[in-house]
Amino acid sequence: MRVLIVDDSTLFRKVVRDTLSECPGVEIVAVASDGKSALDKIRHYQPDLVTLDVEMPVLNGIEVLRELQSLQTKPEVVMLSAMTDHGALATTQALRLGAFDFVLKPNQSKLEDSCAQLRMDLLPKVKVLQERLRKQLGTVPAQEEESIRFDPVTRPFEPGHVKVIGIGVSTGGPAALAHVLPKLTATLSVPLLIVQHMPPVFTRSLAADLDRTSKIKVHEAATGQVILPGNAYIAPGGKQMKVVTVNGHKEILITDDPAERSCKPSVDYLFRSMAHEYGRDAMAIVMTGMGDDGTMGCRLLKRHDCMVVAQEEKSCVVFGMPRQVIAAGLADKVTPLNHMHEIIESAGVQGGSKCR
Repeated sequence: MRVLIVDDSTLFRKVVRDTLSECPGVEIVAVASDGKSALDKIRHYQPDLVTLDVEMPVLNGIEVLRELQSLQTKPEVVMLSAMTDHGALATTQALRLGAFDFVLKPNQSKLEDSCAQLRMDLLPKVKVLQERLRKQLGTVPAQEEESIRFDPVTRPFEPGHVKVIGIGVSTGGPAALAHVLPKLTATLSVPLLIVQHMPPVFTRSLAADLDRTSKIKVHEAATGQVILPGNAYIAPGGKQMKVVTVNGHKEILITDDPAERSCKPSVDYLFRSMAHEYGRDAMAIVMTGMGDDGTMGCRLLKRHDCMVVAQEEKSCVVFGMPRQVIAAGLADKVTPLNHMHEIIESAGVQGGSKCR
């Protein structure tokens, strides 16, 4: 994998270079200190991956991404973002413009601690992109190809009784949600509870961005919010979100409970509470993302006879999370991203059309 490192900080370029040098199969082809130089080097070196700073002189990271749209062959881009309101807003824009993912710029007091943090955050994303590149080039040995077969349950997929839908999503999620939520009607008859793996501040920016472009109301969730149809509630980064019953109403409860499988917010955590509070009146959707968060929660939901939907591989940025749900035999339906809004719209409509 050929990589271009773009950052206006000499020190941070070194930190990224040193981190990536630990990853087998990675070649640093060049570095750039501003957006204009980055575009010149992208055209010259044609890297597979660009690590791109958000704030830079001459052209910033967002402007670079916009320029990349005109290239016939575009590299994958991982943004390097500061945990600020401005950084979160820019990162949300970047993800909608096609960036693969982002990592937070470490701000540890010791250089070795910053390197360790970046290593933990960046290298798993690089390895996922390496595997994708190997598949594109046809260099994955046949015995390494893990194929899964989708065996739908025998009953028809009839979600008309659903009273709540939980959505779990990670890498590629902001763009996927931006594709689905704006297509939903203002009269949506169910609420959406969404766990998007993101750090604090970033989920607030994501919710505000989706609220601007959607007919339904999109909130960063807060304790005490009554869960209402036609509303979407996104779990705040760095917290856990669950459903509780208060005075006969279903409400949001945000907690500081520990991470589950390194995830906070956690899809499993949310789905577990949905199973307890809604029983078979809940439905789960697992979309693009790395890892297996959501599989255990779907397993519990299936014990309550809930419907489970997984995003199909072709439309996923990363097939990890839905793959695990499908492989475990938990999915009632596997659907492409461009039909996901139809599934959601039909979920709470009594006597609505059947999705098969």
